[in-house]
Amino acid sequence: MRGLRTDETFALTDFGNASLLDQVLQRLLALLPNPQAIHWVDTPAAVWRANRWHGWFVAHAEVDDVGLEDLLHIDDQRDQLVANTEQLLAGLPANHALLWGARGTGKSSLIHALLNAYAARGLRLVEVHKEQIADLAHIVEQLAQQPYKFIVFCDDLSFEVNDPSYKALKSALEGSIFKTAANVAIYATSNRRHLVPEHMADNQHMRVAEGELHETEAVEEKISLSDRFGLWLSFYPFRQEAYLQVVHHWVVRLAQAHQVQVDLDDEQLRLEALRWALARGVRNGRTAQYFARHWIGRAALDQQG
Repeated sequence: MRGLRTDETFALTDFGNASLLDQVLQRLLALLPNPQAIHWVDTPAAVWRANRWHGWFVAHAEVDDVGLEDLLHIDDQRDQLVANTEQLLAGLPANHALLWGARGTGKSSLIHALLNAYAARGLRLVEVHKEQIADLAHIVEQLAQQPYKFIVFCDDLSFEVNDPSYKALKSALEGSIFKTAANVAIYATSNRRHLVPEHMADNQHMRVAEGELHETEAVEEKISLSDRFGLWLSFYPFRQEAYLQVVHHWVVRLAQAHQVQVDLDDEQLRLEALRWALARGVRNGRTAQYFARHWIGRAALDQQG
């Protein structure tokens, strides 16, 4: 820059920086997604996506076609969640719900079945992964402006003790965002009742005073999150006969769908269903459905020659 005055040097430097900044911004904008607006009238379910700059709804490509009638041996849990959902649909007070317990026992399927049962009445579902829990306030703010009722679905939710999203969810549930959004409720599923791991060390300093058991602050902190859910529903592994009844249900349903002839009184069907569960170490609805797919798929191939 020899021969230029000081003010001219600064002017050229500023111009160069502005041009470079414009190029950087253009490249960043090219990397950002260009999501299409969600039309909830024909979109029953969506997933929340987010990056460092913003978040958006993505229409769920395919929703499980499970119906409420497919969920056997969880009648009490089903009835309670149905009643809570109908309150939400009617614009009445409804609770956030925590569905916890053994894997594969119908927790997620129950929520999908609710959507299938009530989508025609204006129920919509938004799935939020744990990594986006911090966006919950922003999500609810957008949904509150819609004329539909929403389940914000957090599937397979669990946290480590120092996980920052744990406190984000707790803050959202005890904050004011849901007081201004009567059309939104959180339904979460988890294998843990309190959503965070519990250790023996947490109980070492429990004390008894005047006949009352007083928990430590560590225990109180861990159960405080699940306490923010007004409705707790627990799920347990099936007994053997219950498991076989669920196998029978799915075998019948899949046989009708694929026009397969099966002998439901076949002792081999019963024995193989039990071996299938034994090999996986659990009797539950998911295991029963997977076995039915195996049995009907094999029978369909045999019928085709």
